[in-house]
Amino acid sequence: MDKHRLRKYSFTAPPKRQEGVIVVIVALGAVALLGAAGLAFDVGHIILSKTRLQNSVDAAALSGAKEIIVSSGDITLATAAARNTFFRNAEASGNHDMLEYYNGGGAVDVEFSATLYPFAPGTTPPEFVRVRVATMPLDTWIVSAIGITEKSVAATAVAGPSPPLGPESDACNLAPMMVCGDPASPEGTHFGYALHDVQVLKTSSTHGNFEVGPGNFQLIRLDDGQGGADVRDAMAGTYGGCLSASEDIETEPGNTIGPVAQGFNTRFGQYSGAMNSLPDPEGLYPPDVITTENTVDIQFDAEGHVTTQVGELDFNHTMYTAASAGGPYDYAPAPAGLGHFERRVLAVPVGDCTETTSGHGFVPLLGYACFFMLQKVSQQGNDAHIYGQFIENCRAYGTPGPQPGGGGGATGVGPIVIQLYEDPDSTDS
Repeated sequence: MDKHRLRKYSFTAPPKRQEGVIVVIVALGAVALLGAAGLAFDVGHIILSKTRLQNSVDAAALSGAKEIIVSSGDITLATAAARNTFFRNAEASGNHDMLEYYNGGGAVDVEFSATLYPFAPGTTPPEFVRVRVATMPLDTWIVSAIGITEKSVAATAVAGPSPPLGPESDACNLAPMMVCGDPASPEGTHFGYALHDVQVLKTSSTHGNFEVGPGNFQLIRLDDGQGGADVRDAMAGTYGGCLSASEDIETEPGNTIGPVAQGFNTRFGQYSGAMNSLPDPEGLYPPDVITTENTVDIQFDAEGHVTTQVGELDFNHTMYTAASAGGPYDYAPAPAGLGHFERRVLAVPVGDCTETTSGHGFVPLLGYACFFMLQKVSQQGNDAHIYGQFIENCRAYGTPGPQPGGGGGATGVGPIVIQLYEDPDSTDS
């Protein structure tokens, strides 16, 4: 057999029975391509619709928060302003799904809270506004051909007043304590502290770690206040001034056990000594809504540093946050009750203790840190520690009020702006 006959036989057309298989494969491929194209098209529609819905609830929340300020807290007017803004956005070109949803009676929930963390609907005065669309159905197009008949998007937005505006280097409503930080710590690494670790914010002679210098127990002077009475009042939350980054931290020497405990423990609903003799101690220095304490003994090493880990505590910031979000409360939130949110969250200055001071003196300021107060101050002999759990941020700073530290608002000090915040209860913001 010659080569030409072999070559000709090798390229003979496929048998008829193979043609049917090819038709099936092509048909299946066409369906797969159609499905992929449909998914790409509809996913793009979902992303675009989510963006437009988020923009609309953002604008609605900002409008509601602005109206709260203008109307001095009228939630009816603020609700109307939020929904009207949402409707105007729904009328814009390309927002057919949103307009259809709204005109069809779809829910646009508007809620108000006195605090941001936690966002507690119905608490007063109403400073923060949440606008939420839980489920907005969208039209299905090509993907309906492959059996997908439903798709939807959701969005939520929270808006409210900013902290009073001022120099970015200022911090206000501080507690009269300090911690020592690492001046060589890279920016954004929390001065050498690890998040959620237990720290001593005010030491004692029992387990003293005198990093600040001899005779100092981590107490500081705020606004030139000195002596036990000023320490007690500042521990309770009277200090409303600010500390600039251009200033140094002024130390307050001495252990000052009684005044420290009397002022600090008001945050847990305990009023003793001079605090108990005030005409309205709960009104001036209200307790937190949650006063449950850690009862585990906190341990120290030979150098006076805490060795106890957060996981070893029987109450910590995570537990506190969960309890604050929905109760049950130890003290019902104001105005119905005495309790105020986040009285146990404090901001304190962080100092460069490589430059120590003996007795009264000054320590360079590195910045500020936020701590959750774990338990009351014990007055057993010289043991008067204050323990805190280092947390990432705080907006309250621990002064008395429906939102301690004030978010600004109608009762805040200084100019403010209305701004958006992440919804603490949702990933859709």
